[in-house]
Amino acid sequence: MESDKNIQIMKKIRKYPLIGWREWVALPELGIAKIKAKIDTGARTSALHAFSLRPFIEDNKQRISFDLHPVQHNNQLVVTCVADVVDRRMVTDSGGHEEERFVIQTLITMAGQAWPIEITLTERENMLFRMLLGRSALRKRFIVNPARSFLTTKVRQK
Repeated sequence: MESDKNIQIMKKIRKYPLIGWREWVALPELGIAKIKAKIDTGARTSALHAFSLRPFIEDNKQRISFDLHPVQHNNQLVVTCVADVVDRRMVTDSGGHEEERFVIQTLITMAGQAWPIEITLTERENMLFRMLLGRSALRKRFIVNPARSFLTTKVRQK
């Protein structure tokens, strides 16, 4: 009986692609062709490095313009993005600090899939990853192997 239950669970799990603890993703609606994301199952919401946040109203909708450095260790490359604001939330970071953040919704692509996710905008200049992909964005889509990296992208052989 227990064995049958385990088999059923394994069949359900196998339908989800395997991803590593860090992966390359794209945010096409924001003009980001690729950005390295840390897969963070400890974080509920995804977070994106953003600075120079400029909220504004357009056609009676709250929008926000912001800049980001999509590549680690490269502050010369700046991408300016514009998105609709879907919320403002108090978020507690890993250090226990509370911060009110703008929340946007945008399309993400990874592992041959594309779907909308919510992302909070925050200053991540001193962090190793410009983006965290939280568990809400991953739910019922992937299995995470914390021992592997970049499983969804092909690496050229030297």
